[in-house]
Amino acid sequence: MTLTVLGIDVPPALLDKWVGWQAPDEQPFFLTPQQAEVLGLEGTSRKPSAEDRDTFWTYAVDKSASVIVWLGEAQFAALDKPIRAQLVRAQVRHGRGSVPTVRKWQGLLGPELRAQADGHRFVWWKSLLEKHADKILPEIVSEDLGPSRHAEVTDWPASLPRARELAGTFADGSGPNCFGTVMAAAGIESAETVWMMCEPFEGWLAAHTVPGGRDDEPGTVLLWRGEDRVQHAAITIGDGWVLHKPGQSWRLPRKIRTVAEVRRASRTVGSRLTRHRVIG
Repeated sequence: MTLTVLGIDVPPALLDKWVGWQAPDEQPFFLTPQQAEVLGLEGTSRKPSAEDRDTFWTYAVDKSASVIVWLGEAQFAALDKPIRAQLVRAQVRHGRGSVPTVRKWQGLLGPELRAQADGHRFVWWKSLLEKHADKILPEIVSEDLGPSRHAEVTDWPASLPRARELAGTFADGSGPNCFGTVMAAAGIESAETVWMMCEPFEGWLAAHTVPGGRDDEPGTVLLWRGEDRVQHAAITIGDGWVLHKPGQSWRLPRKIRTVAEVRRASRTVGSRLTRHRVIG
């Protein structure tokens, strides 16, 4: 069965990948050196994958939590419950992602969820996800996001040859971002499959755009800059619609939204919006 998430079809093969990214066989737990010593847990030098980074918000973890302990479900379950409770509470304090509340999910997963850790928070394992992936993952992926409105577009511009193909799709993993999406829509092959860095994107802007453009016409690159670098980009497809990918996470699709919606969602303190018109 193909699910629809944020107005986008998600085939079974991609849903299976989502299960693995949301609940990998081993997941990282972040501790301070002192916490690791007290809990009797040893860290390793293993680095999180790109998907781990976005599932567990490794970029947001407190720098004091410098020890990464990798545990599988059986290893985690074998720990004494007080240790599991302290370990999970530490993840919340340190800012790690994917530590949901028991209250939110026990109606679906049952009261035994309280036994995993401290009774208030828990972590995802495949054993929890697999039976209910079609209910759990759409909710996780959709959190705080508006749907893609690609089905409402009636006129796709020939000047952006790949916009229709990209609109309303999820990337095959973490990495692909807003810059690559804009470049791919304008015809750059495979740009949508990589984590496009600022430098090659700026090079493309310099070679293929000029300052200016209108929000109601196709081919206007909306560009948000901070003090020292470009932060986000989107591209208009006409009639007030815009194509963008909100970030590099596997959860974030290439979406069609209105210009007003994207401008509201992309507004951050210290950034300024400029426009560039694609010239080929």
